[in-house]
Amino acid sequence: MQTSWAWADAALRRMGQLCCLVCAGQAAAGQFTPPQGCTLTMTVQQRSCTVAQHYTCAADAPGDQWVAYFTPQGLVHLARIDAETRWMESTDVVAGITDRLEPQARDHASLRTLLAAGRDDFDFWTISDDGERLNHVGRDELTGTAVIDGMTLDTTRFGLMTYAENGTLLIARSGSQYVSRETGRFYGGVETATDWQGETETTDDTPVRFIRPGQPGFASTVPDYGCNAQMVGDPSGGRA
Repeated sequence: MQTSWAWADAALRRMGQLCCLVCAGQAAAGQFTPPQGCTLTMTVQQRSCTVAQHYTCAADAPGDQWVAYFTPQGLVHLARIDAETRWMESTDVVAGITDRLEPQARDHASLRTLLAAGRDDFDFWTISDDGERLNHVGRDELTGTAVIDGMTLDTTRFGLMTYAENGTLLIARSGSQYVSRETGRFYGGVETATDWQGETETTDDTPVRFIRPGQPGFASTVPDYGCNAQMVGDPSGGRA
């Protein structure tokens, strides 16, 4: 499943240089420029008043992919996945928070397993720069197919529990997402998240447009969809 940038909560330190490069690139006329040595491959406009910039970097392992999320306030999140869509690192830029995948896991997430078997269970840990460890347990299941903006996607259903190191349940998430066999990654959908205090939030990160190089809107950091609804409540969409 894709990383949700709403849950990240560990301190940002080593991402400073990359963040500066990305921030500098998006400053000019609302256009995103990836860091040096990286190539922007797709811009995805989402229903949640967010726009995602997907890029790859020559120095990374084969199959690794980055995504930078923007709201009307600017860059809010950076994340890197590997070829199996494992959460290698996830950074809340606004809060200054990064989590990274621990190498050892009871059951790492696997895109290949999901596409071959129709279901993938996972049980892995992430660790923050300040040493906080989180345990993520859940599953993804294929449910059908859909076509969005000309791209054929597999639809999925997921459930995810995130626990503190002492076993306390911090957040429970469930909902639907999309996965592309072409790009080898997940895209958001409708999900409900309930935290340890019982507060519940439903979000819709469904993609609306997949914009490729040379097409209008490619590299734009200005969200196009859902912003009026977002601005009625919290201008940050509840994610700042």
